Amino acid sequence: MTARVDGRTPDAIRPVTMQTGYLEWAEGSVLFEMGKTRVLAAASWEAKVPRFLQGSGSGWVTAEYALLPRSTSVRTDRESVKGKLSGRTQEIQRLIGRSLRGVTKLDRMGENSILIDCDILQADGGTRTASITAGYIALGLAERNLTERGVFKKEILPESVAAISAGIVGGERLLDLCYEEDAKAEVDLNVVTTSDGRLVEVQGTAEGEPFSREDLDGLLALAEKGIAELTEIQRRALAG
Repeated sequence: MTARVDGRTPDAIRPVTMQTGYLEWAEGSVLFEMGKTRVLAAASWEAKVPRFLQGSGSGWVTAEYALLPRSTSVRTDRESVKGKLSGRTQEIQRLIGRSLRGVTKLDRMGENSILIDCDILQADGGTRTASITAGYIALGLAERNLTERGVFKKEILPESVAAISAGIVGGERLLDLCYEEDAKAEVDLNVVTTSDGRLVEVQGTAEGEPFSREDLDGLLALAEKGIAELTEIQRRALAG
């Protein structure tokens, strides 16, 4: 077994810390740290829905994602200055939105929307998966807030969703890749599941040689273990 760059065992997730209620005015917010990756997730409520849902009685949950300029080792230009979102950013924020809608009872929301902003303060691998995990916590806090205010009459989040990466590095299956591992991975997998183990999305790529079904099953098993740990962390965060 090869030693990992941060000393973890192959099936260990990075240390997780968080501060809920980090932003004063957001309906729900959390500063979520997973290793050196730091995500600020904030949930904002609006008493309206996109045009395609007007008159339907249904609500909407969506997401935006952004890397701060010095979240990376060299400065990343703000996409707002460039005037358009990169394909990567669009793909990630759609993934976050899909994942959160997958566990939200939109028909119980009335014509209300919640926007989850995921800003990456520091990137060290797994920013999209950390954003989903943090985004759910922000959404759960917003649900509590809006239920107390009488906006929601019924529970809109009957289950949770979380995400994690797994990959093959140096021929070994590893859970929750940091950037240094991700950069040299032979296989990279992102997995999103609900708290009862149902898959929302699986993104898997062979960076070189194709990988086997056995490897896929092994990586999914690693991801399942990691997501179970993250689900418990989410539960404790929302129980506090």
